[in-house]
Amino acid sequence: MTPYDPSVDWLDFQTAPARYRHWQLQLDGPLATLLLNVDENAGIRPGYQLKLNSYDLGVDIELHDALNRIRFEHPGVRCVVIASAKDKVFCSGANIFMLGQSSHAWKVNFCKFTNETRNGMEDSSQHEGIHFIAAVRGACAGGGYELALACDRILLVDDRSTNVSLPELPLLGVLPGTGGLTRLTDKRHVRHDLADIFCTTTEGVRGERALQWRLVDAIAKPAQYEAALKGQAQALVESSIKAQHPRPNNTHGVHFEPLHKTVSEHSLHYTHLAVELDRLGRTATITVLAPLAGAPQNVEALDAHWWPLSMARELDDAILHLRSNETEIGIWLFKTRGNAQQVLAHDAFMLAHQDHWLVRATQGLLRRTLARLDVSSRSLMALIEPDSCFVGSLLELALACDRSYMLAASSAAIELNAFNFGLLPIVSGQSRLQRRFHDEGPALDAARQASARTLNAEQALSLGLVTAAPDELDWADEIRLVLQERAAMSPDALSGLEANLRFGSRESMASRIFGRLSSWQNWIFLRPNASGERGALKVYGKGDKANFDRNRV
Repeated sequence: MTPYDPSVDWLDFQTAPARYRHWQLQLDGPLATLLLNVDENAGIRPGYQLKLNSYDLGVDIELHDALNRIRFEHPGVRCVVIASAKDKVFCSGANIFMLGQSSHAWKVNFCKFTNETRNGMEDSSQHEGIHFIAAVRGACAGGGYELALACDRILLVDDRSTNVSLPELPLLGVLPGTGGLTRLTDKRHVRHDLADIFCTTTEGVRGERALQWRLVDAIAKPAQYEAALKGQAQALVESSIKAQHPRPNNTHGVHFEPLHKTVSEHSLHYTHLAVELDRLGRTATITVLAPLAGAPQNVEALDAHWWPLSMARELDDAILHLRSNETEIGIWLFKTRGNAQQVLAHDAFMLAHQDHWLVRATQGLLRRTLARLDVSSRSLMALIEPDSCFVGSLLELALACDRSYMLAASSAAIELNAFNFGLLPIVSGQSRLQRRFHDEGPALDAARQASARTLNAEQALSLGLVTAAPDELDWADEIRLVLQERAAMSPDALSGLEANLRFGSRESMASRIFGRLSSWQNWIFLRPNASGERGALKVYGKGDKANFDRNRV
């Protein structure tokens, strides 16, 4: 096993403020400012320049890291201002030359990660009392406007040139795929005819019209802009203070050190998690380890090495690594190992201290990390064996899977607790049990009645909590056949099947964003009108017109 080497052509999702090339984080009491100041020559891959504050995956990786630093290292922050450090441009969106030369898989993973980061801003606003305001000065186009849309409020300078736009359709032959259209309708309630005009023009909308169309929340003349921004930010700070669970005052955060991670050709190893790769079988076995010790004695003793937080950081990184760097590994097989009582002790500690800011932030990271599984284009399966610890919060891993197999042996067990009844919901807002049972009362009531009890395979199967429970004679053969059959099927068809089944009866804005990304954006990205040799993405910036196939399909 060799240490992780950043020079290897893997995407690394770890960074730190001292290594940022594109963002500047400024702190002033309860207010944080994230200034976008993109280094044009620091693209994550060679071959393009990040002009006009355009972004690529490297810019988004830094934003993701900065948001987690605000959540955990700076607990006093209640409002984050997203602004530009460049004159006359807020953000021009995703870099078109990057998209034009990228593979389809790269484009999809890029859009998905961008969506998750922006959804995470809204998640923190809803659950953790961190509110966001976009201070828009200069051109705010495409993904730049979609970043603004993810904020709680948008303040636009009324200077006759600053505007907002979603020009992807007329310029590039694609759609605003990181939540643009969905947030226009679901979040901002822009009329559909006005949204139609907005999304089919390139010049954008500014000033009073942007306010009337609900594209922004407030406008201010240049002379009054700074005062208006200060007032808007202070209002968001005060609303956070009045929240049910406000952010704390005069509290030190926890420091995020780099993850202890080693990578070899066939494995990844962290402190609380290991991944083994079977390239021939196109399977990754992800084993999450239980904590070695019980819960802390008191909440003031918590730090960044606390098991739920450390494990969630590692799981998040492993998911991102596999999704981006191991695209041919189509099956993720989840296992757990260790003392189930230690997991339950940490769960009980979190439940007893839900009012503490770090516990809430840790729960938020767990929620967002598990949500990555729900939208990952991989077949997810869980194996529950005698040394497993699929209990409480870790049982959510099995409930997130497309199938779960439990060995019919006396020492194999699972256990439900409050974490399985809504504390870690999927992006539709349902618990995984609600999704599993289509919100049907009898099945959910039976699961609640079985909560806090050790359940063997027969009991788990009768409650509908696992897919199958083979005995020891059939276990190895049945699992082998299941994995071989899955690996032989069409990856594209499986991605469609899994996405449909994971988001069944209920939708939210977040689930619609991912559903629409999967359906329209993937399809449109592949069409020659966008990605062909004369497609809009290919000819952009060259002075040529796109050559469209005019057939409506």
